[in-house]
Amino acid sequence: MREVSARELTPVTGPPVPVPDPRHLVHLQFRRFAGCPVCNLHVRSLILRRAEIEAAGIREVLVFHSTAELLREHTADVPFPVIADPGKRLYAEFGVGASPRALLNPGAWLPILRAVLRSSAAVLRGRERSPSLNPQGGRTGLPADFLIAPDGSIVASKYGTHAYDQWSVDELLALSADAERGRARPGSSGTGSTPVLPT
Repeated sequence: MREVSARELTPVTGPPVPVPDPRHLVHLQFRRFAGCPVCNLHVRSLILRRAEIEAAGIREVLVFHSTAELLREHTADVPFPVIADPGKRLYAEFGVGASPRALLNPGAWLPILRAVLRSSAAVLRGRERSPSLNPQGGRTGLPADFLIAPDGSIVASKYGTHAYDQWSVDELLALSADAERGRARPGSSGTGSTPVLPT
């Protein structure tokens, strides 16, 4: 997929979100299930640097394969639109899949350990809820990132190879700067101005 058709996504709270956004780059990211410790670890990194992300003209949109009811219990303090896709319709459209490698890849082991320790401490303090032991959509989902320009073109993408394989905030900001430079070049529409990352 190189271009996204216009649509509005309905978050679990708040108004509908246009994708693409006519005024911002959209970072559409596919996470796993409600309460996923690894997802929570990554989302916290986004929240900590929210001001930088917004200053770069990026609008975060997070998709999970859980119900809206469950997500509302786990994401009440997340300041970004959170989309429920329990039927994995968007996952299928964007080619985002699942694999046992999500948890078995050695690259995931240290982040999983950090995430479980952080999440367990937060649950014990009453700051977070425990995830389901049998989450909807399973535990082997892989993350994916898409950076979508206002014209609908996907200027960069990444399909993760394990549960914690996604863009860092620094990588996201660098890709955004590249996309903005491409759109600013004389005669450039921004389409294809930065390479799509290997999948």
